[in-house]
Amino acid sequence: MQIYPITRLSNYRIIQFHDFPVVPGNKLLYCSSRVKNDSKPALRRASPPKRTAQAKRVGRFLVLFVAAILIVDGVVGERGLVAMLRARRQYDELSASISRLRAENARLREEARRLRDDPSAIEELARRELGLIRPGEKVFIIKDLKAPPAP
Repeated sequence: MQIYPITRLSNYRIIQFHDFPVVPGNKLLYCSSRVKNDSKPALRRASPPKRTAQAKRVGRFLVLFVAAILIVDGVVGERGLVAMLRARRQYDELSASISRLRAENARLREEARRLRDDPSAIEELARRELGLIRPGEKVFIIKDLKAPPAP
């Protein structure tokens, strides 16, 4: 190993690291060594074997196959798009049914309240449903006649 002269700087100490002198600090101040051309070449890692065209095709096919499986499962699977649309449609139908039943329930409650509290409501119901009349009233029954044919 050949040693080259190093200029010493005040307030810095030079440390020998392997074959290179190093000046420690926050910044690299200088390098005073030269690399010899006759040194051994660095060991290279063995490169991975090149993939053949067939291996690439098989890899692409596998990726596409897995992607297709995932897409099909996402569309028609147990929690897929079709199941979600079916559940949403069923939810909308049930919501509409509930709102109809609530409206009918409110109407029946109002009718029950009127029948409990209002005597005229009871009279109206008796006249309409049972065909009852008050004493002294006359009932006129009018039958619809067919219109005579035009000459």
